[in-house]
Amino acid sequence: MSAPSPQPLSNVTDPNAKPGASNGPGAELGQDTNGIVPSIQNVVSTTNLSVNLDLKEIALRARNAEYNPKRFAAVIMRIRDPKTTALIFSSGKIVVTGAKGIDAARFASRKYARIVQKLGYESAKFSEFKVQNIVASCDVQFPVRLEPLAHAHSNFCSYEPELFPGLIYRMINPKVVLLVFVSGKVVLTGAKVKQEIYDAFKNIYPVLCLFQKRT
Repeated sequence: MSAPSPQPLSNVTDPNAKPGASNGPGAELGQDTNGIVPSIQNVVSTTNLSVNLDLKEIALRARNAEYNPKRFAAVIMRIRDPKTTALIFSSGKIVVTGAKGIDAARFASRKYARIVQKLGYESAKFSEFKVQNIVASCDVQFPVRLEPLAHAHSNFCSYEPELFPGLIYRMINPKVVLLVFVSGKVVLTGAKVKQEIYDAFKNIYPVLCLFQKRT
């Protein structure tokens, strides 16, 4: 008997919850997933300074910056707080990676914009901030039988252990990709907002429980 496919969720956020309160979506999720809540590992975001940049000049004048146009057409810049890396393009577009949360990604993007402004680009402005990808991970704390899971959910899964040790689960609603490993480790990627991470894990957790490997 095959396991049922996960169904789309209604919004699990309490509309009366205050930001950072214990009854937020993460806490509510934990009630349905044995206390397990995915933690954000990386937020990829973009912003636009709306000005053309001389990348060679920026690389020469800025600290912690490198530029090798033969290898990559962007300045690579790093800051320590929050610990992130930025790709700065001549068009004024900035891609920031490595932030551990959306607020940190926005704060880092503003810092990079300010650095560019101080290098003589006074017309540069912080605009069009957008989260492109949220990566989160967790451990369900039990081993998972990946082959039966892949068979039962073949419409959503691909599992080729000779190429990659994890099962790739492409959820439709929310549109999130999950990497499930036999150890019980789960990586979630492709989300644009944190709620999609919570919804995707709430969908997949009961499915993983059905395919728990008994010792």
